Amino acid sequence: MANFARQVNEYVKDDGLLPGYGYRVRTLHSLANDIVRQKPTVAGLDDQFSIVDERESNEILADAVDAWIRRSPDAPDAYLAPDYVDKGHYRTQKWAEILSDTARNFIRQAKDELLTPVEVLAALNRYPGELTLAQSCAQIYQDYDRALAYRGAVDFQDLIRLALQVLRRDSDFLAMLQQKWVYILEDEAQDSSRLQEDILRLLAGERGNWVRVGDPNQAIFETFTTADPKYLREFISAPGVEGRELPNSGRSTRSIQKLANRLIEWSLQHPHHAIRERTPLTTPYIQPTPPGDPQPNPPDDPAAVILQGENYSATKEGLLVTESCGRWLEAHPDQTAAILVARNGRGSEIVKFLRQKGIPYVEYLNSSSTTRAVVGALARALAYLADPKQAAKLAEVYRVWRRDEREDADVAAEIKGVADGLKRIKQVEDLVAPRLSDWLDESLPEEDYSELRGQMTAFRDQVGSWLRAAEMPIDQLVLTIAGDIFRDVGDIATAHMVALHLAQLGETHPLMRLPDFAAELYDIAGNKRRFAGLGDDAAQFDPDAHKGKVTVTTLHKAKGLEWDRVYLISVNNYDFPSADANDSFIGEKWFIRDDLNLSAEALAQLAALKEGAEYGGYNEGFASLAARIDYAAERLRLLYVGITRARKALTITWNTGRGQATEATPLLALRTYWEAELERSRVYEPQR
Repeated sequence: MANFARQVNEYVKDDGLLPGYGYRVRTLHSLANDIVRQKPTVAGLDDQFSIVDERESNEILADAVDAWIRRSPDAPDAYLAPDYVDKGHYRTQKWAEILSDTARNFIRQAKDELLTPVEVLAALNRYPGELTLAQSCAQIYQDYDRALAYRGAVDFQDLIRLALQVLRRDSDFLAMLQQKWVYILEDEAQDSSRLQEDILRLLAGERGNWVRVGDPNQAIFETFTTADPKYLREFISAPGVEGRELPNSGRSTRSIQKLANRLIEWSLQHPHHAIRERTPLTTPYIQPTPPGDPQPNPPDDPAAVILQGENYSATKEGLLVTESCGRWLEAHPDQTAAILVARNGRGSEIVKFLRQKGIPYVEYLNSSSTTRAVVGALARALAYLADPKQAAKLAEVYRVWRRDEREDADVAAEIKGVADGLKRIKQVEDLVAPRLSDWLDESLPEEDYSELRGQMTAFRDQVGSWLRAAEMPIDQLVLTIAGDIFRDVGDIATAHMVALHLAQLGETHPLMRLPDFAAELYDIAGNKRRFAGLGDDAAQFDPDAHKGKVTVTTLHKAKGLEWDRVYLISVNNYDFPSADANDSFIGEKWFIRDDLNLSAEALAQLAALKEGAEYGGYNEGFASLAARIDYAAERLRLLYVGITRARKALTITWNTGRGQATEATPLLALRTYWEAELERSRVYEPQR
């Protein structure tokens, strides 16, 4: 939103008007917040209600899921594949993870349907059949809702629902807002949900001064969501709506536009009829800007569009792409480049390759590598303090203690040697707190290892001080450790943010202990959880501010941005499936029977409750198959978005993943088309 607001302010200023005067730039959630804040009692809330963020919402949900699992310990058996029923890890941790995701999606959809937990449970009692997943999710929903009410809080999904409630119940307030906001201009309208659309429809009123700008081809979502491009398509085709196509774009070269248009054309003839009927991509085709347009298309170079067909391993793909990008940046230091990935984890791997090659980069992921390194160091320290008899964890703490010395290759080798030796200690106490036996005397006699012995003595003292501090409040403990291992001002600042984060977490969950805090930090360090350290705020990310560097980001975050050269990587049938027989789907876990997608099945059961058994009811497995089609359609749009991020040059590659992935079906189709196109244009050159 910050980027959009800045652009609007610039346009207004160019017209001689005052930026920010007479209009407001808001996200739909912030608009809903404004509405509910002005009329909290109409929404059934206290004047001092709070809004839980994504992290706190997930924590409340996790508590509700844990409580339900304790009440229903045998529930996983109905859904685990036979080989995993007797394996504790899958009946506890893995089941908790997938049930959390399933319940989260169920609750989100129920709120979008304006269904309370009481109403869902009542519908379950009336339903003639057994809907096990819906029953489980409804009970979790009830506990989750009670926890929010206890805090006097709402979540982001509640804001939309309650804002609509306020507008429907208070006609005078609605009339006042309609008079205040005479025109409504909506950007990215393809991302709106039904309730969000209903809010704007009410605000527009009968006068209908509602301008919606959107591209259904760019409707991309990271998980199950209540948003759907079908709402915009239905709006466009509704009677009385005056639509206008805007096919011209000056962002990309003609060759890149041709490739994007070919993907639209191919999707309309998709080999899988169910995906074809879902119309993942639709016309109009992109057209270049006309002569005299203020944003002319860059000069065309068909050879700058490269679609690799080689079956690289993930490591080889990463090395080749980073090396190619490094060479290009050297030759074009005044231009921008990006490596776009489907998942944050893959982005972290690419960052490691760039760092190894000394290629300048900027991260636009869940968190930066610098932040993850700081968080990872603290996680290892906490993990050891939570289990101080584990030699392997002590070895990791030693690496953390000497983290600033590892830039030197010889010193790094020495650190590794010592750490390997620490892993083999049978009694950790012999080093950390010796009584009957001293590991230093046995392994590092003074006459042979005087320098290293002195160093290890200092390490012993350091670990001892941390062990004595382990009973301190978590934030004080983290700051104590940080003060001993970090020297960089930015690292220390990030450690302070970590301390604050864990302190707030501890207040919310009083039963959390060191292993839980360590697990939280490991999730952040592994890019599994969002966490903004110093310098991680990307709210106003501008690619042009990073010329001469390569941006590493996900395809989802790249939406709305553009770079001179773009690399799309990992375009295989795992990240971009087409519902072929050999495709894998992220939503289908290997330990769940019959390839069921439990989130999809739970939502299908919710739909059956709403519609009633007389309208067909629920049939297990159908929703999982439909979810494959929806996911494949979304992945086609994601690929389209990635292609259209490039201004002048585009390279697309794929990898075999863990050895089983193949080239994505749409990439193969595009590559075949582009090779023929290059032949026709007679500018074909061997791929560099």
